[in-house]
Amino acid sequence: MSKSPMTLYGKQILDNELEQLIKVEREAVKEAIAEARAHGDLKENAEYHAAKEKQSHIEGRISELQAKLGNCQVINTSTLSGDTIVFGATVTIYNEEKDESKTYQIVGEDEAQASKDKISYLSPLGKALLGKEEGDEVIVKAPKGDVHYEVEAIEYK
Repeated sequence: MSKSPMTLYGKQILDNELEQLIKVEREAVKEAIAEARAHGDLKENAEYHAAKEKQSHIEGRISELQAKLGNCQVINTSTLSGDTIVFGATVTIYNEEKDESKTYQIVGEDEAQASKDKISYLSPLGKALLGKEEGDEVIVKAPKGDVHYEVEAIEYK
């Protein structure tokens, strides 16, 4: 199984979530289960069943985060450079049809947020941009038809 690339920032986000789940959420749900048990009959105890369900969700997310962090390759984007777009690059592209420029950073799956101009390297646009250089035309296959972009700038932060 190959390692999934992730920026240093993306790893920190997952580390923080994992720490919150283990140190805070897990402990709170343990207390809720103990308190619900104290109320007696567990068969008809809605609080107990709700707490056990929440515990299941927390443990599932902890396992998921541990697997992702164990299988990630952290890329420090500040050490990258070059004329070709690679994972971690911040890219400005021009859409001639809309007559607008937009800047995106190419990041890992778990840290992609379109609202913060971070796109996954596995997204159609991310895949199309990888390997391109300034001035190259990029064509993205979309449901409404092909969308054409031009790479205006590449930088590494």
